[in-house]
Amino acid sequence: MFASASLSLLLSAAWGFSLVSAAVVPHDIHDHAPTRTSLPSRWYHEDDHPAHKLFKRGQPGDGVTYASVGSPEWSAPYPQSTPNPSALPQVWVDALNAAVAAGTIPNIPPSTLNNGNPVYPNGLDALSDQVCSSYSKCNKDPNVVWNAPDGVFGIGFDDGPQPASDALYTFLQQNNERATHFFIGVNIIGNPNQFNTAFQTLGDDIAVHTWTHPYMTTLSNLDVLGQLGWTVQLIHNSTGGRLPRYWRPPYGDSDKRVAAIAKEVFGMTTIVWNQDTEDWSIPSGGTTNQAVQAQMTKWFTGPKSPGLIILEHELYNQTVQAFINAYPLVKANGWKTASVATIASSDGATYQNAKDSTSSVTSVVGILPSAASANSSTSSTAASNPSSSPASSGSSATSTPPPSTPSGEAGAGTALQQTNGATSPLGVPSSMLIAGSLALLSTAVALW
Repeated sequence: MFASASLSLLLSAAWGFSLVSAAVVPHDIHDHAPTRTSLPSRWYHEDDHPAHKLFKRGQPGDGVTYASVGSPEWSAPYPQSTPNPSALPQVWVDALNAAVAAGTIPNIPPSTLNNGNPVYPNGLDALSDQVCSSYSKCNKDPNVVWNAPDGVFGIGFDDGPQPASDALYTFLQQNNERATHFFIGVNIIGNPNQFNTAFQTLGDDIAVHTWTHPYMTTLSNLDVLGQLGWTVQLIHNSTGGRLPRYWRPPYGDSDKRVAAIAKEVFGMTTIVWNQDTEDWSIPSGGTTNQAVQAQMTKWFTGPKSPGLIILEHELYNQTVQAFINAYPLVKANGWKTASVATIASSDGATYQNAKDSTSSVTSVVGILPSAASANSSTSSTAASNPSSSPASSGSSATSTPPPSTPSGEAGAGTALQQTNGATSPLGVPSSMLIAGSLALLSTAVALW
Protein backbone atom coordinates (compact mmCIF):
# COMPACT_ATOMS: atom_id res chain seq x y z
CA MET A 1 0.00 0.00 0.00
CA PHE A 2 2.85 2.33 0.85
CA ALA A 3 4.42 1.63 -2.53
CA SER A 4 1.11 2.29 -4.25
CA ALA A 5 0.58 5.57 -2.41
CA SER A 6 4.14 6.66 -3.06
CA LEU A 7 3.73 5.79 -6.70
CA SER A 8 0.58 7.91 -6.95
CA LEU A 9 2.28 10.83 -5.25
CA LEU A 10 5.35 10.62 -7.44
CA LEU A 11 3.33 10.29 -10.64
CA SER A 12 1.25 13.31 -9.65
CA ALA A 13 4.37 15.35 -8.95
CA ALA A 14 5.96 14.24 -12.19
CA TRP A 15 2.78 15.11 -14.11
CA GLY A 16 2.75 18.54 -12.50
CA PHE A 17 6.37 19.11 -13.45
CA SER A 18 5.61 18.01 -16.99
CA LEU A 19 2.70 20.41 -17.31
CA VAL A 20 4.78 23.33 -16.11
CA SER A 21 7.64 22.37 -18.42
CA ALA A 22 5.33 21.96 -21.37
CA ALA A 23 3.92 25.41 -20.76
CA VAL A 24 7.33 27.02 -21.04
CA VAL A 25 7.80 28.54 -24.49
CA PRO A 26 10.91 30.69 -24.81
CA HIS A 27 10.36 34.12 -26.32
CA ASP A 28 11.48 34.39 -29.90
CA ILE A 29 14.55 36.61 -30.06
CA HIS A 30 12.95 38.63 -32.84
CA ASP A 31 9.88 39.75 -30.91
CA HIS A 32 9.30 43.51 -30.99
CA ALA A 33 7.16 45.90 -29.02
CA PRO A 34 3.58 44.58 -28.89
CA THR A 35 2.09 47.94 -29.87
CA ARG A 36 3.50 47.61 -33.41
CA THR A 37 1.85 45.32 -35.95
CA SER A 38 4.19 45.69 -38.93
CA LEU A 39 6.20 42.70 -40.07
CA PRO A 40 9.15 41.88 -37.80
CA SER A 41 12.58 42.41 -39.26
CA ARG A 42 15.91 40.83 -38.49
CA TRP A 43 18.18 43.83 -38.28
CA TYR A 44 20.60 42.03 -35.99
CA HIS A 45 22.61 38.84 -36.23
CA GLU A 46 21.68 35.55 -34.63
CA ASP A 47 23.28 34.84 -31.26
CA ASP A 48 25.68 32.31 -32.77
CA HIS A 49 26.96 34.51 -35.58
CA PRO A 50 30.79 34.53 -35.60
CA ALA A 51 30.93 38.32 -35.45
CA HIS A 52 29.80 38.16 -31.82
CA LYS A 53 33.28 36.89 -30.94
CA LEU A 54 34.67 40.27 -31.94
CA PHE A 55 32.69 41.99 -29.21
CA LYS A 56 33.09 39.64 -26.27
CA ARG A 57 29.41 38.95 -25.92
CA GLY A 58 28.53 37.09 -22.74
CA GLN A 59 26.37 34.01 -22.81
CA PRO A 60 22.65 34.44 -22.09
CA GLY A 61 21.99 34.60 -18.39
CA ASP A 62 25.60 35.32 -17.43
CA GLY A 63 24.50 38.22 -15.23
CA VAL A 64 26.66 40.85 -16.92
CA THR A 65 25.04 44.26 -17.37
CA TYR A 66 25.85 47.28 -19.50
CA ALA A 67 26.16 50.85 -18.43
CA SER A 68 22.91 52.74 -18.82
CA VAL A 69 22.53 54.41 -22.21
CA GLY A 70 23.31 58.09 -21.81
CA SER A 71 25.47 57.71 -18.69
CA PRO A 72 29.11 58.84 -18.53
CA GLU A 73 30.17 55.22 -18.06
CA TRP A 74 28.35 54.29 -21.26
CA SER A 75 29.99 56.93 -23.46
CA ALA A 76 33.48 56.96 -21.93
CA PRO A 77 35.11 54.09 -23.90
CA TYR A 78 34.43 55.56 -27.33
CA PRO A 79 36.31 57.97 -29.61
CA GLN A 80 35.25 61.59 -29.33
CA SER A 81 35.80 62.14 -33.04
CA THR A 82 37.57 60.31 -35.89
CA PRO A 83 38.79 56.92 -34.59
CA ASN A 84 42.52 56.43 -34.19
CA PRO A 85 43.54 53.49 -36.44
CA SER A 86 46.40 52.69 -34.03
CA ALA A 87 44.03 52.23 -31.09
CA LEU A 88 41.61 49.61 -32.37
CA PRO A 89 40.84 46.40 -30.49
CA GLN A 90 43.36 43.82 -31.64
CA VAL A 91 40.67 41.22 -32.29
CA TRP A 92 39.18 43.47 -35.00
CA VAL A 93 42.57 43.97 -36.61
CA ASP A 94 43.25 40.22 -36.51
CA ALA A 95 39.94 39.55 -38.23
CA LEU A 96 40.72 42.11 -40.93
CA ASN A 97 44.21 40.72 -41.45
CA ALA A 98 42.87 37.20 -41.76
CA ALA A 99 40.35 38.30 -44.39
CA VAL A 100 43.09 40.12 -46.33
CA ALA A 101 45.34 37.06 -46.15
CA ALA A 102 42.45 34.87 -47.35
CA GLY A 103 42.01 37.09 -50.40
CA THR A 104 38.47 38.15 -49.55
CA ILE A 105 39.30 41.89 -49.32
CA PRO A 106 40.08 43.26 -52.81
CA ASN A 107 43.31 45.22 -53.12
CA ILE A 108 41.76 48.47 -54.37
CA PRO A 109 43.64 51.70 -53.65
CA PRO A 110 41.78 54.37 -51.69
CA SER A 111 40.21 57.19 -53.65
CA THR A 112 40.89 60.89 -53.13
CA LEU A 113 38.37 63.73 -53.23
CA ASN A 114 38.42 65.94 -56.28
CA ASN A 115 35.87 68.76 -56.09
CA GLY A 116 33.89 66.68 -53.62
CA ASN A 117 33.91 63.50 -55.74
CA PRO A 118 35.94 60.35 -55.01
CA VAL A 119 38.50 59.70 -57.75
CA TYR A 120 40.69 56.59 -57.98
CA PRO A 121 44.41 56.83 -58.78
CA ASN A 122 46.09 55.83 -62.03
CA GLY A 123 42.91 56.23 -64.03
CA LEU A 124 41.23 53.29 -62.30
CA ASP A 125 37.63 53.12 -63.53
CA ALA A 126 35.10 53.49 -60.69
CA LEU A 127 32.52 51.57 -62.75
CA SER A 128 34.82 48.64 -63.51
CA ASP A 129 34.08 45.19 -62.15
CA GLN A 130 37.23 45.50 -60.06
CA VAL A 131 36.11 48.63 -58.19
CA CYS A 132 32.31 48.85 -58.60
CA SER A 133 31.85 52.15 -56.79
CA SER A 134 28.34 52.64 -55.46
CA TYR A 135 29.00 56.40 -55.41
CA SER A 136 29.35 56.13 -59.20
CA LYS A 137 26.14 54.05 -59.34
CA CYS A 138 27.76 50.69 -60.09
CA ASN A 139 25.10 48.18 -59.08
CA LYS A 140 26.82 44.91 -60.02
CA ASP A 141 27.94 43.88 -56.54
CA PRO A 142 25.48 41.24 -55.22
CA ASN A 143 26.33 42.21 -51.63
CA VAL A 144 24.88 45.71 -52.09
CA VAL A 145 21.12 46.30 -51.82
CA TRP A 146 19.68 48.99 -54.13
CA ASN A 147 16.01 48.23 -54.73
CA ALA A 148 12.88 47.24 -52.86
CA PRO A 149 10.58 44.50 -54.20
CA ASP A 150 7.97 45.63 -56.72
CA GLY A 151 5.25 47.71 -55.11
CA VAL A 152 7.13 48.14 -51.83
CA PHE A 153 8.41 51.38 -50.33
CA GLY A 154 11.34 50.75 -47.99
CA ILE A 155 11.35 53.21 -45.08
CA GLY A 156 14.70 54.30 -43.72
CA PHE A 157 16.46 57.44 -42.49
CA ASP A 158 20.08 58.56 -42.29
CA ASP A 159 22.15 60.72 -39.95
CA GLY A 160 20.25 60.26 -36.71
CA PRO A 161 19.65 60.32 -33.93
CA GLN A 162 18.99 64.05 -33.78
CA PRO A 163 16.63 66.38 -31.88
CA ALA A 164 14.56 66.50 -35.10
CA SER A 165 14.05 62.75 -34.75
CA ASP A 166 11.41 63.24 -32.05
CA ALA A 167 8.71 64.43 -34.48
CA LEU A 168 9.57 61.63 -36.90
CA TYR A 169 9.30 58.96 -34.21
CA THR A 170 5.93 60.28 -33.08
CA PHE A 171 4.67 60.18 -36.65
CA LEU A 172 5.96 56.65 -37.27
CA GLN A 173 4.32 55.40 -34.10
CA GLN A 174 1.01 57.09 -34.86
CA ASN A 175 0.94 55.49 -38.31
CA ASN A 176 2.18 52.08 -37.19
CA GLU A 177 5.22 52.21 -39.47
CA ARG A 178 8.58 50.65 -38.78
CA ALA A 179 11.75 52.21 -40.16
CA THR A 180 15.44 51.42 -40.36
CA HIS A 181 17.61 54.09 -38.76
CA PHE A 182 21.13 54.37 -40.15
CA PHE A 183 22.74 55.96 -37.11
CA ILE A 184 26.05 57.83 -36.85
CA GLY A 185 28.11 56.79 -33.84
CA VAL A 186 28.88 60.26 -32.50
CA ASN A 187 25.21 61.20 -32.91
CA ILE A 188 24.19 58.27 -30.73
CA ILE A 189 26.60 59.52 -28.06
CA GLY A 190 25.16 63.04 -28.37
CA ASN A 191 21.47 62.08 -28.47
CA PRO A 192 20.91 59.04 -26.25
CA ASN A 193 17.26 59.86 -25.54
CA GLN A 194 16.36 59.75 -29.21
CA PHE A 195 18.32 56.53 -29.58
CA ASN A 196 16.35 54.97 -26.74
CA THR A 197 13.08 56.05 -28.33
CA ALA A 198 13.99 54.46 -31.67
CA PHE A 199 15.13 51.20 -30.11
CA GLN A 200 13.10 50.85 -26.94
CA THR A 201 9.82 52.67 -27.60
CA LEU A 202 9.43 52.03 -31.32
CA GLY A 203 11.30 48.75 -31.55
CA ASP A 204 12.74 49.99 -34.83
CA ASP A 205 15.73 48.68 -36.77
CA ILE A 206 19.16 50.04 -35.94
CA ALA A 207 21.83 50.09 -38.65
CA VAL A 208 25.31 51.54 -39.06
CA HIS A 209 26.09 54.86 -40.78
CA THR A 210 29.74 55.00 -39.60
CA TRP A 211 31.24 56.84 -36.65
CA THR A 212 31.81 60.32 -38.14
CA HIS A 213 30.27 60.20 -41.67
CA PRO A 214 33.37 60.24 -43.93
CA TYR A 215 33.79 59.29 -47.57
CA MET A 216 34.61 55.66 -46.93
CA THR A 217 36.54 54.85 -50.11
CA THR A 218 39.09 57.55 -49.24
CA LEU A 219 40.09 55.65 -46.08
CA SER A 220 42.67 52.96 -45.41
CA ASN A 221 41.54 49.49 -44.41
CA LEU A 222 42.19 50.24 -40.74
CA ASP A 223 40.30 53.52 -40.91
CA VAL A 224 37.32 51.73 -42.48
CA LEU A 225 37.56 49.16 -39.69
CA GLY A 226 37.41 51.85 -37.02
CA GLN A 227 34.51 53.74 -38.59
CA LEU A 228 32.43 50.58 -38.73
CA GLY A 229 33.69 48.77 -35.65
CA TRP A 230 33.13 51.49 -33.07
CA THR A 231 29.60 52.11 -34.36
CA VAL A 232 28.81 48.39 -34.21
CA GLN A 233 30.30 48.21 -30.69
CA LEU A 234 28.18 51.12 -29.48
CA ILE A 235 24.98 49.69 -30.95
CA HIS A 236 25.87 46.28 -29.50
CA ASN A 237 26.42 47.72 -26.02
CA SER A 238 23.24 49.82 -26.20
CA THR A 239 20.81 47.12 -27.35
CA GLY A 240 21.52 44.19 -25.09
CA GLY A 241 24.19 42.59 -27.26
CA ARG A 242 22.56 42.89 -30.66
CA LEU A 243 24.90 43.16 -33.65
CA PRO A 244 23.57 45.07 -36.67
CA ARG A 245 23.47 43.26 -40.00
CA TYR A 246 23.31 46.32 -42.23
CA TRP A 247 25.17 49.53 -42.90
CA ARG A 248 24.88 52.44 -45.30
CA PRO A 249 27.91 54.35 -46.62
CA PRO A 250 27.78 58.15 -46.22
CA TYR A 251 27.25 59.79 -49.62
CA GLY A 252 26.73 56.26 -50.97
CA ASP A 253 30.51 56.03 -51.14
CA SER A 254 31.52 52.39 -51.07
CA ASP A 255 33.27 49.98 -53.40
CA LYS A 256 34.17 46.30 -53.43
CA ARG A 257 36.98 46.82 -50.91
CA VAL A 258 34.94 48.76 -48.38
CA ALA A 259 31.87 46.54 -48.78
CA ALA A 260 34.05 43.45 -48.33
CA ILE A 261 35.51 44.76 -45.06
CA ALA A 262 31.98 45.35 -43.74
CA LYS A 263 30.91 41.88 -44.87
CA GLU A 264 33.94 39.75 -44.06
CA VAL A 265 34.81 41.27 -40.69
CA PHE A 266 31.43 42.30 -39.27
CA GLY A 267 29.00 40.32 -41.43
CA MET A 268 27.21 43.48 -42.58
CA THR A 269 25.45 43.93 -45.91
CA THR A 270 25.64 47.31 -47.63
CA ILE A 271 22.34 49.12 -48.33
CA VAL A 272 22.16 52.17 -50.59
CA TRP A 273 19.15 53.64 -52.45
CA ASN A 274 17.57 54.03 -55.88
CA GLN A 275 16.10 57.53 -55.44
CA ASP A 276 17.44 60.67 -53.76
CA THR A 277 15.51 63.87 -53.02
CA GLU A 278 18.60 65.63 -51.62
CA ASP A 279 16.37 66.66 -48.73
CA TRP A 280 19.45 67.23 -46.58
CA SER A 281 20.15 70.40 -48.57
CA ILE A 282 16.80 72.09 -47.82
CA PRO A 283 18.17 74.26 -44.97
CA SER A 284 21.06 75.50 -47.12
CA GLY A 285 18.84 76.25 -50.12
CA GLY A 286 20.13 73.38 -52.26
CA THR A 287 16.53 72.27 -52.76
CA THR A 288 13.09 73.16 -51.41
CA ASN A 289 10.22 71.39 -49.75
CA GLN A 290 8.19 71.99 -52.90
CA ALA A 291 10.85 70.37 -55.09
CA VAL A 292 11.09 67.36 -52.77
CA GLN A 293 7.31 66.99 -52.79
CA ALA A 294 7.28 67.11 -56.58
CA GLN A 295 9.85 64.32 -56.76
CA MET A 296 7.97 62.23 -54.23
CA THR A 297 4.75 62.72 -56.19
CA LYS A 298 6.45 61.56 -59.38
CA TRP A 299 7.85 58.42 -57.76
CA PHE A 300 4.78 57.39 -55.77
CA THR A 301 2.38 57.92 -58.68
CA GLY A 302 4.74 56.24 -61.13
CA PRO A 303 5.70 52.63 -61.90
CA LYS A 304 6.00 50.22 -58.98
CA SER A 305 8.86 48.21 -60.46
CA PRO A 306 11.34 48.23 -58.94
CA GLY A 307 10.16 49.21 -55.49
CA LEU A 308 11.48 52.32 -53.82
CA ILE A 309 14.34 52.87 -51.40
CA ILE A 310 14.55 56.65 -51.08
CA LEU A 311 17.44 58.40 -49.36
CA GLU A 312 15.81 60.37 -46.54
CA HIS A 313 17.18 62.00 -43.42
CA GLU A 314 16.12 62.60 -39.83
CA LEU A 315 18.68 65.37 -39.78
CA TYR A 316 16.55 68.52 -39.65
CA ASN A 317 12.96 69.48 -38.98
CA GLN A 318 12.62 70.22 -42.71
CA THR A 319 13.76 66.76 -43.77
CA VAL A 320 11.42 65.09 -41.32
CA GLN A 321 8.53 67.24 -42.54
CA ALA A 322 9.33 66.32 -46.14
CA PHE A 323 8.68 62.67 -45.31
CA ILE A 324 5.52 63.48 -43.36
CA ASN A 325 4.18 65.57 -46.24
CA ALA A 326 4.81 62.79 -48.77
CA TYR A 327 3.45 59.94 -46.66
CA PRO A 328 -0.21 60.29 -47.79
CA LEU A 329 0.99 59.62 -51.34
CA VAL A 330 2.30 56.24 -50.26
CA LYS A 331 -1.09 55.06 -49.04
CA ALA A 332 -3.14 56.80 -51.73
CA ASN A 333 -1.22 54.99 -54.47
CA GLY A 334 -1.34 51.52 -52.97
CA TRP A 335 2.29 51.08 -51.95
CA LYS A 336 3.13 48.46 -49.37
CA THR A 337 5.55 49.64 -46.71
CA ALA A 338 8.36 47.91 -44.86
CA SER A 339 11.54 48.96 -43.15
CA VAL A 340 14.61 48.76 -45.34
CA ALA A 341 16.11 46.06 -43.11
CA THR A 342 12.94 44.01 -43.45
CA ILE A 343 13.30 44.17 -47.23
CA ALA A 344 16.95 43.13 -47.11
CA SER A 345 16.44 40.35 -44.57
CA SER A 346 13.49 38.83 -46.44
CA ASP A 347 15.33 38.54 -49.75
CA GLY A 348 17.66 35.55 -49.85
CA ALA A 349 19.49 37.04 -52.81
CA THR A 350 20.56 40.10 -50.89
CA TYR A 351 21.66 38.40 -47.68
CA GLN A 352 24.20 35.68 -48.24
CA ASN A 353 24.62 34.31 -44.70
CA ALA A 354 21.24 32.59 -44.42
CA LYS A 355 19.12 30.49 -46.76
CA ASP A 356 16.13 32.71 -46.10
CA SER A 357 14.80 35.17 -43.55
CA THR A 358 13.92 32.50 -41.00
CA SER A 359 16.89 30.15 -41.33
CA SER A 360 19.82 30.22 -38.96
CA VAL A 361 22.78 32.32 -40.00
CA THR A 362 25.71 30.26 -41.21
CA SER A 363 29.35 30.97 -40.55
CA VAL A 364 31.09 33.46 -42.81
CA VAL A 365 34.37 32.26 -44.25
CA GLY A 366 37.18 34.55 -43.21
CA ILE A 367 35.21 36.51 -40.65
CA LEU A 368 37.42 35.40 -37.78
CA PRO A 369 41.09 34.44 -37.82
CA SER A 370 42.31 31.12 -36.59
CA ALA A 371 45.13 31.23 -34.08
CA ALA A 372 47.56 30.28 -36.82
CA SER A 373 46.38 32.87 -39.31
CA ALA A 374 46.31 35.59 -36.69
CA ASN A 375 49.91 34.87 -35.75
CA SER A 376 51.25 34.34 -39.26
CA SER A 377 49.56 37.19 -41.09
CA THR A 378 51.75 39.99 -39.77
CA SER A 379 53.83 40.41 -42.90
CA SER A 380 50.85 40.30 -45.27
CA THR A 381 48.29 42.17 -43.21
CA ALA A 382 46.22 45.19 -44.08
CA ALA A 383 48.34 47.29 -41.71
CA SER A 384 50.25 46.85 -38.49
CA ASN A 385 48.73 47.82 -35.16
CA PRO A 386 51.01 48.79 -32.28
CA SER A 387 48.26 48.01 -29.80
CA SER A 388 48.75 44.47 -28.58
CA SER A 389 45.37 44.25 -26.91
CA PRO A 390 42.15 46.21 -26.53
CA ALA A 391 43.17 47.12 -23.01
CA SER A 392 46.54 48.51 -24.06
CA SER A 393 44.89 50.68 -26.69
CA GLY A 394 43.01 52.53 -24.01
CA SER A 395 39.72 51.05 -25.20
CA SER A 396 37.44 49.19 -22.87
CA ALA A 397 35.22 48.05 -25.72
CA THR A 398 36.34 44.47 -25.37
CA SER A 399 37.42 44.55 -21.74
CA THR A 400 33.87 44.73 -20.38
CA PRO A 401 31.83 41.70 -21.43
CA PRO A 402 28.41 42.74 -22.77
CA PRO A 403 25.38 41.11 -21.20
CA SER A 404 22.60 39.21 -22.83
CA THR A 405 20.11 41.55 -21.16
CA PRO A 406 20.92 45.07 -19.97
CA SER A 407 19.30 45.99 -16.69
CA GLY A 408 16.14 47.99 -17.20
CA GLU A 409 16.03 47.37 -20.95
CA ALA A 410 12.64 47.47 -22.58
CA GLY A 411 11.13 48.39 -25.89
CA ALA A 412 12.49 45.99 -28.46
CA GLY A 413 10.16 43.51 -26.84
CA THR A 414 12.40 40.86 -25.34
CA ALA A 415 15.91 40.17 -24.23
CA LEU A 416 18.04 37.96 -26.42
CA GLN A 417 17.08 34.50 -25.30
CA GLN A 418 17.86 30.94 -26.33
CA THR A 419 15.89 27.79 -25.70
CA ASN A 420 18.39 26.49 -23.18
CA GLY A 421 17.98 29.66 -21.15
CA ALA A 422 14.16 29.67 -20.96
CA THR A 423 12.54 29.73 -17.54
CA SER A 424 9.24 28.46 -16.29
CA PRO A 425 6.49 30.55 -14.69
CA LEU A 426 8.01 29.45 -11.37
CA GLY A 427 11.29 31.11 -12.24
CA VAL A 428 13.04 27.75 -12.61
CA PRO A 429 14.89 26.90 -15.83
CA SER A 430 12.89 24.60 -18.10
CA SER A 431 15.79 22.19 -18.38
CA MET A 432 15.72 21.68 -14.58
CA LEU A 433 11.98 21.01 -14.59
CA ILE A 434 12.27 18.49 -17.39
CA ALA A 435 15.16 16.76 -15.65
CA GLY A 436 13.16 16.66 -12.42
CA SER A 437 10.19 15.14 -14.21
CA LEU A 438 12.32 12.38 -15.68
CA ALA A 439 13.93 11.65 -12.30
CA LEU A 440 10.54 11.37 -10.58
CA LEU A 441 9.20 9.11 -13.30
CA SER A 442 12.26 6.87 -12.98
CA THR A 443 11.75 6.64 -9.22
CA ALA A 444 8.09 5.84 -9.68
CA VAL A 445 8.88 2.99 -12.06
CA ALA A 446 11.47 1.61 -9.63
CA LEU A 447 8.95 1.63 -6.74
CA TRP A 448 6.35 -0.08 -8.89
